[in-house]
Amino acid sequence: MRESSFLIQELEQGERLDKFLSSKCKELSRSYIQKLISENMVTVNGNAEKGSYKVRKDDLIQIIIPEAREAEIKAVKMDLEIIYEDDCIIVVNKPPGLPVHPAPGNLENTLVNGLLAYTDKLSGINGVKRPGIVHRLDKDTSGVIVVAKDDQSHRKLVEEFKQRKVLKIYHTIVKGSLPYNEGVIDAPIGRDPRERKRMAVIERNSKEAISHFRVLERLGNYTYLEVKLETGRTHQIRVHLSYLGHPILGDEKYGRVGKQNILSVERQLLHAYILGFRHPRSGEWMEFEAPLPEDFLSALKILKNT
Repeated sequence: MRESSFLIQELEQGERLDKFLSSKCKELSRSYIQKLISENMVTVNGNAEKGSYKVRKDDLIQIIIPEAREAEIKAVKMDLEIIYEDDCIIVVNKPPGLPVHPAPGNLENTLVNGLLAYTDKLSGINGVKRPGIVHRLDKDTSGVIVVAKDDQSHRKLVEEFKQRKVLKIYHTIVKGSLPYNEGVIDAPIGRDPRERKRMAVIERNSKEAISHFRVLERLGNYTYLEVKLETGRTHQIRVHLSYLGHPILGDEKYGRVGKQNILSVERQLLHAYILGFRHPRSGEWMEFEAPLPEDFLSALKILKNT
């Protein structure tokens, strides 16, 4: 099991305990959080409280999350958008809102569940909970992801990612108008010492992180960007753009959401647009492109017409 802690800030006070935890632990369903609360796996200042408890400034919220049992991972039929498939790999266009692998509170509605229903040929290197998963995208990040069908292909792909030989290009919309048409963000990323579930640009206990960006279009007080990753740190693009003062539109974790006006954005608008790598068996260079999802296209259309 794992434990997470949150210190309530002034702007967060007054919110229901179960709703607050749902916003902080997005991989968990609200019903599962309510179950943990009823089982006293959640404490406020060391005491058990009901889900309806209104959090107060400086409350210390602690939640204990049990590990998922491997036997619970099921095959669930889904309409997966397969971009490419052969004997070694499957390339999928992952929709926003779909987690890559099961976690406590969500054991059935993930890409892994859909893959298990789609094929019985997935690499076993990552165990029962993450079969075939070579790399990951955040739950609310859409786009191209490659899955390995056998262990040898898995190992070769992991090595490609490790040696930075993979092409990773993302599209996103950020708040504000960037003062540069292109640039490089070279800023190390590590765990935020104030909140362990967040990453941050920090000097100590961090790793090198490099992102290249290019403006695709300026849209009033927003900017449509292409970002190419040189490294692959957790939440790298989200952290780097927030560090620049231009957080991704809809990103609750790294940018204050507030009112989205006519945009009604419900997730960070970040899309893995292109993924390129050498085929694990033939060595042939391959590139795959995933079209922008509807909510991203809708936001672009609205911004272009305002």
